[in-house]
Amino acid sequence: MSDEPQVRVLIADDQAMVRGSFRILVDHTPGMTAAGEAADGAEALELARRERPDVVLMDVRMPTLDGIEATRQICSDPSLSGVRVLILTTFDLDEYVYAALRAGAAGFLLKDTPPTEVLNAIGVVAAGEALLAPSVTRRLIAEFARHPEPTRPPSSSLDAITNRESEVLGLIALGLSNREIAEHLHLSLATVKTHIGRLLAKLHARDRAQLVIVAYETGLVGDRRRGV
Repeated sequence: MSDEPQVRVLIADDQAMVRGSFRILVDHTPGMTAAGEAADGAEALELARRERPDVVLMDVRMPTLDGIEATRQICSDPSLSGVRVLILTTFDLDEYVYAALRAGAAGFLLKDTPPTEVLNAIGVVAAGEALLAPSVTRRLIAEFARHPEPTRPPSSSLDAITNRESEVLGLIALGLSNREIAEHLHLSLATVKTHIGRLLAKLHARDRAQLVIVAYETGLVGDRRRGV
C-alpha cells in the first residue's frame, strides 16, 4: 500500500447505484479513497463530522435534508473547515448554482460529466481551488448579466483591491484556472497564487467560489461584459 496521503472522499446520494458507482471509481483511483457513503443530507452531515473527509461529493435532491442545506451546515461549521464540498447533480438550474455557491460549495458539476473529469474535479477541489462546469459558468454569467442583483453590495467593496487584483478576480469569475490566468496576464503561477491569496484576505472570502460570488454581486463581471 502506498504511503502517499490519500484524498478521502465522502459520497452523498440517495441512489444506492450512484453511490456504489462513485465509490468504485474513487477506490480504484491512485491517491484517493472513499471515506463513506450517505443516503441523505443528514447522514452526510453526520459522517462529515465523524470522518472529516477532504471532499464530499454531494447530490442536491435528497430526502430528510437536501444537499444545499447539508452543504451550508458543513461549510459553516468551524470544526469542518478542512472539508470541501463538490456538488454533483443532474440539475444545472440557476437557483441550485447560486444556492450551492452561497452555501459554501467549492465546486459544481453535472452527473453526466465524464468520470475522468469528476476525478480531476475532486483533485482540484481537494487542493483548495473552486471548480464550475463550463456550461454552468456560462449560464451563471449570462443570468447575472440579464438580471443584476437589486441588493448587490456596492462596488466600493472592491476599493481595497488593486487593478491587477481586480483583473485576476474577473478572470476567476469567468472560470479560468490559475494556469490560464497566468497565461492570460503573462504572470508566473506563483504571482497569480499570491494575488488570489490577497483577494481572499481583502474580500473576506472563504475560497475561490466565494470570490466568484463577490465578482458577480459587485457587478465586476457584468460591467466588464458591457464594456463599462
